[in-house]
Amino acid sequence: MNRNNTKVVHIGDKMIGGGNPILIQSMTNTLTEDVEATVAQINRLEAVGCDIIRCAVPTKEAALALGEIKKQISIPLVADIHFDYKLAIAAMENGADKIRINPGNIGSEDRIRAVVDCAKERNIPIRVGVNSGSLEKELVEKYKGVTAQGLVESALDKAHLIEDMGYDNLVISIKSADVMMCVAAHKLIADKTTHPLHVGITESGTVISGNIKSSIGLGLILDAGIGDTIRVSLTGDPAEEIKSAKIILRTLGLRKGGIEVVSCPTCGRTKIDLIGLATKVENMVADIPLDIKVAVMGCIVNGPGEAKEADIGIAGGKGEGILIKHGETVGKYPEDKLLSVLREELENWRV
Repeated sequence: MNRNNTKVVHIGDKMIGGGNPILIQSMTNTLTEDVEATVAQINRLEAVGCDIIRCAVPTKEAALALGEIKKQISIPLVADIHFDYKLAIAAMENGADKIRINPGNIGSEDRIRAVVDCAKERNIPIRVGVNSGSLEKELVEKYKGVTAQGLVESALDKAHLIEDMGYDNLVISIKSADVMMCVAAHKLIADKTTHPLHVGITESGTVISGNIKSSIGLGLILDAGIGDTIRVSLTGDPAEEIKSAKIILRTLGLRKGGIEVVSCPTCGRTKIDLIGLATKVENMVADIPLDIKVAVMGCIVNGPGEAKEADIGIAGGKGEGILIKHGETVGKYPEDKLLSVLREELENWRV
């Protein structure tokens, strides 16, 4: 099974599964009860490319806040629920477009049924989430440890429980901090269900280690044709998750659009602050809706040649730099003007 054969699920005004574009998710790290801060963060994440946002709902106040948050954002809102089934119901009553639960920690079958009945009444998708860190004791014993097989069995058992209650508007996620276990689990489950799969490497770490683990894990899973939504989980600014997810999808040829920034690794010939300049360029282009490649080079000797494959680029020398378009030098500028010149060119870009 691959993503083209998964069921189509509607999350607010977005569709996943069935070969629809892979959507990028992230999660707020504000207090959900703080509506102003949460809305501000969601809008900032949407601006850099977030398609679906998830908020933690640990309290009744957080569930109630979802209603006001929904009024002020334009992307689908997912409520993240643990332990308290009443919070899941309250979140749906206050406008959540989808809920994320682990039926294993919600409680009795009656409580799970109450959540399912509320979701069914409103046709709200349920994401069934299973994490290697909370795998049931009996499955750990059965498979002699936390394994890909155990994760898959746990997820399918929970999905079947909800299906037996007459509801199949589901998304499944199986996550582990063990990258290769996570990959193996997704390859196993892809042949056993047609529910859309949300893919991510959980607790992957800080921006550096998390990006490496997520790139390897998501790359292997997505390239196998598996996965309908993704999250790059990082310990840091959620905006970094979105940027990384976009690069992963673009690198795999699974998403077009957005400016790709390429830059050289610097060497002894570098006479400008290339690292700082490349970082500024990457941040600057995040909100420019172009599908082109921008090169940032540190040497005016090799820069033009290295930037030939880019649509536009800048190459720096000592205190100055050049602007290159389609491999041709079109102007020389002081170093402190390079960024603004590039920005102006991109804002007035003509294909």
